[in-house]
Amino acid sequence: MTIRLFVFSIMIELFGMILLATVWVPEYGWKFGLYTSLFHSISAFNNAGFSLWSDSLMGYAGDPVVNLVITGMFILGGLGFTVLIDVKNQPIFKKLSLHSKLMIIGTLVVNVMAFLMIFFLEYGNPDTIGSLSFIDKMWTSYFQAVTTRTAGFNTLNIGDMETSSVLLMMVLMFIGAGSGSTGSGIKLTTAIVMIVAVISYLQKRSEVTLMNRTIKRDIVLRSFAIALVGVATVFVTLFLLTVTEPELPFLQLAFETFSAFGTVGLSMGITGELSDPGKVIVMILMFLGRLGPITLAFSLATTKPDKVRYAKEDVYTG
Repeated sequence: MTIRLFVFSIMIELFGMILLATVWVPEYGWKFGLYTSLFHSISAFNNAGFSLWSDSLMGYAGDPVVNLVITGMFILGGLGFTVLIDVKNQPIFKKLSLHSKLMIIGTLVVNVMAFLMIFFLEYGNPDTIGSLSFIDKMWTSYFQAVTTRTAGFNTLNIGDMETSSVLLMMVLMFIGAGSGSTGSGIKLTTAIVMIVAVISYLQKRSEVTLMNRTIKRDIVLRSFAIALVGVATVFVTLFLLTVTEPELPFLQLAFETFSAFGTVGLSMGITGELSDPGKVIVMILMFLGRLGPITLAFSLATTKPDKVRYAKEDVYTG
């Protein structure tokens, strides 16, 4: 399986390089054009978000090829290898696993909703897309909406965006990509399971069901546990940053924290202004954000039977 994943990744990255080369080879020549295309293809598919330019991809905000190829690469990487292999082995949607269906539909819904919200929130902002043509507004809004799912590229200056857009991006960064993918966050399927579980509870259903399938109780509890640990990790880190960086605005520190937890790499421009303790805190959060949810999910994957059962008693909540 490792060999298949390696070959599969190389093929996708080479394909992305060829498509990007149609833009950058004519502009930069064969040597640097191919190198740039390969670099950004690998960076996009692995959701690294690194670019060879200091302003990321802002210079190509209206380029349809760069927008579609880069977003296509990190969306594929964010779906997860299990989904990609499932689709390859079984191209008929109805016969896919529940996880694959949730990731495909969930990714589509979240990306479309995020695109529409950022488009309308930033439409009149002259510092972002307000002065662009309608087509360029569409491209930049789409790119900035989907890149928050741990990709890390940007075609807009994050620091100039509306507060509402920044808050939306923080939520998207916290959710992240798919399980077993190149992205981080608590994972999209985790968020979906929690939402469905809450709806089932409000409807007083005895089981959590989705797409004519019952979701196991252990998976529901695991999802809430991962999300709660994620929230606690982000809160503690943000609290520490307010102590070490008292001169920096709270919103920018919060964005930096969510971005680090989701290993997104986006910033409102304060990363270089962090103190040494602040940089260490952010680095630790990035490490925890990448390995924490995965480690926690595996540790909760199997439940140990209780050796002792105690009497039940009610606790008032809410």
